[in-house]
Parts: sequence; structure tokens; C-alpha cells
Amino acid sequence: MKGKAPTKAEKALHDKIARLGCIACMKDGFFNDHVSIHHVDGRTKPGAHLKVLALCGPHHQDDGSGTIAVHPWKARFEARYGSQIDLIAETMKLIKDGE
Repeated sequence: MKGKAPTKAEKALHDKIARLGCIACMKDGFFNDHVSIHHVDGRTKPGAHLKVLALCGPHHQDDGSGTIAVHPWKARFEARYGSQIDLIAETMKLIKDGE
């Protein structure tokens, strides 16, 4: 991976985000904590490790299951779940409310 590795603080944030579970599954009424961190705006730009979402495998990468994945269906994903920027804001609010 090009770019800087996440800092200790960014990794801690990723852990908090991951504990919330997949944001798309949550919007579908399910809890799924089998997630990976999805970088919304690449991994190499300044602040990239702060612009992240927790997504399960099928919502992150198309696996043929019919689940709308952000890769490669970004427009369809955002039409169903909202913009990724809005999902980040929603995620951060959930973290703040949980503290």
C-alpha cells in the first residue's frame, strides 16, 4: 500500500468504527460485525485514514450474491444507503453517542 500507515489514533478510530458493524447492514436492519475498513477516498491522500466506513465483505466488494457492493456499484450503493460522506458523518455520530 502506498502512503503513510495509519497512526495509533487512526487505528483506534478504525477499531471503534468496526465495532459498530457494517453500516449498510445496519441500514438494512441487521448487525454484522464481520467487517473491513473501507477507505472512501483512497488510502494515500492526507487524512485518508479518517475517511473510512466499516463494511462487510458483500457490501465492500461484489461477491455475486446480489448484495449492492460499493465496489463496483458505487452509484447504486449510494442510491440505496446514502453518500459515503453522509455515512461517515452518521458513523461518527454513532461513535459519539456511544461514548
